[in-house]
Amino acid sequence: MQNLFRGIAGFVALAGLAGCQSSLMVKGGGEAHAPAPGKAMVVFMRPSSFGGAIQSSVYDTAEPEDRFIGIVSAGTKLAYQAEPGDHLFMVQAENADFMIAHLDAGKTYYVDVKPRIGVWKARFSLIPIHDDPTAEYSLRSEAFAKWNRDTDWVTLTPEAEQWYRSHAADIRTKKLDYIKKWDAMLPADKAVLTLHAKDGL
Repeated sequence: MQNLFRGIAGFVALAGLAGCQSSLMVKGGGEAHAPAPGKAMVVFMRPSSFGGAIQSSVYDTAEPEDRFIGIVSAGTKLAYQAEPGDHLFMVQAENADFMIAHLDAGKTYYVDVKPRIGVWKARFSLIPIHDDPTAEYSLRSEAFAKWNRDTDWVTLTPEAEQWYRSHAADIRTKKLDYIKKWDAMLPADKAVLTLHAKDGL
């Protein structure tokens, strides 16, 4: 029964976000993206078309409330100007999932918003892309170069911000539910889901 309510909450929170690309985000501006002075830039990209009709929203978790970054549709990427230091990022769709990031000012980092098979619809994870040619997800790989070419920049709109404000309570409820699983993970498993300061370009 708990899984049923969780699935319904996910459906409600993402209502109106159907389609290959969210109408709440606007294309463009990628050529101007660079870390702002004193900031680190994190690029959330979704190159996979799997689960294309299902949207995923990303957040910088914090207390007392999380910061909404945006909606990452299939074939798009989104830049976020972050404070240097330690962060816990979150993606939500049917589920919620998390990724640790250690960020240096002046650097640009990349994250794969990766879909996978869910119960009601696609689920998502945040996969760090490392500056290591031997890594499975590497900034030095041909796969990453293709992802970067084939994804379009999008930016937030006032409508997206309004969507978040309207669903913030449901989003936070889901976060508090799924973060229990995250907190119970072994350190070795969390290490796989960690973006390191040296991974920035």
